[in-house]
Amino acid sequence: MKLAIAAFLFGSAAAFAPSANKASSSALKASYENELGVIAPTGFFDPFGLSEGIDEKTFAQYRTAELKHGRVAQLAVIGYIVPEIYRFPGEIAPGLKFADIPNGVAAIDAIPSLGWAQMFFLIGAVDYYGYLGDFDAGKLDLTPEEMKERQLQELQHGRLAMIAVLELLRHDSQNFVSPGFDGLDKLITGLPFLY
Repeated sequence: MKLAIAAFLFGSAAAFAPSANKASSSALKASYENELGVIAPTGFFDPFGLSEGIDEKTFAQYRTAELKHGRVAQLAVIGYIVPEIYRFPGEIAPGLKFADIPNGVAAIDAIPSLGWAQMFFLIGAVDYYGYLGDFDAGKLDLTPEEMKERQLQELQHGRLAMIAVLELLRHDSQNFVSPGFDGLDKLITGLPFLY
C-alpha cells in the first residue's frame, strides 16, 4: 500500500515537472493565458492539455461550449433547489401532478417516456439551432471594462454551477446507496428560524 501511494505521489509530482519537449505547446498556451476566465490563483488551467495545438476558432468553440454548459448547470442547480421549497400547480402528464414527482435523481423513473422524448428533442433543437446569444448579445450599454467584468462573472458562476450540480447528483446517488444519508433534513429541522 505504501509503495502504491509513493508511486502515485511520484507520478503526480512528475506531471508538474518542466519538460524539454513541451516548448512548442507552451508557446501556444501562452497565447491563451490572457483570455477571459484566467484568474488567480489557478491561472491558465488546462490539466488535460485540450488547448495544445488548437487555433483561435477551436478555442472560441471550446469557450462557447463552456459558457453553454455553465448556463445549463446554473439552471440545473435551480431545478434541484426550487422543488425542495415550492411545487408548481398542475400536471406534468394526465393524472401525474408536479407534486407527485420526487426530487433529484429519483425523478428519473417518475417522468413518463414522452416527457423524456420532449426534453431530448428540445435540447437537441437548442443545441443545433443555437441558443440565446453569447457574451456580446443584448444592448446593455456597458463600458468595455464593465462588460469584461460581467463576462468573467458569468464564466465563474457557470464553473461553480457545474461543480455544484455534480455534487448534488453525487449526494442524491449516495442516498440510494446508503438510505438515510441525507444530512440536509437533519440540518433544516435543527434551524428554528425556518419554522
